[in-house]
Amino acid sequence: MGDILIPLMRWIHLCSVATLVGGILYARFVIAPSEGFLPPEARTTLDERAAAHFRPIVFTAMICLVLSGIFNYMTKPGHSVIYHALFGVKMLLVLHIFSVAILIAHPGNKRRNRQMLGAAISALIVILISNVLKGIA
Repeated sequence: MGDILIPLMRWIHLCSVATLVGGILYARFVIAPSEGFLPPEARTTLDERAAAHFRPIVFTAMICLVLSGIFNYMTKPGHSVIYHALFGVKMLLVLHIFSVAILIAHPGNKRRNRQMLGAAISALIVILISNVLKGIA
């Protein structure tokens, strides 16, 4: 069973990261700049409709990330102090990404673009830390 469950949980984790981070990056660097060519009322409509469609994806990805992340962490015991320190920083950044993802999917958010930029930067740093942690393990 473990031969199937471990790769499956890793796959769920990676797919959830790609979905959440990819959605934020796409919204910030593709949709947001394209809105400059729209009239203001169409821009607001596009923002609100995109946020409404992104909301269930955000919550699904976050639930999958938490569950698969806990499983992945518990299946690899015995890490060094530096591993745990970097892991703690990673978790703080993940909390930032999760909170911003909830905020950007909320209707009527006027600071959505700025928040997405911060979440995108945090997400790229989390991916970097994850690769460093994989080398330490």
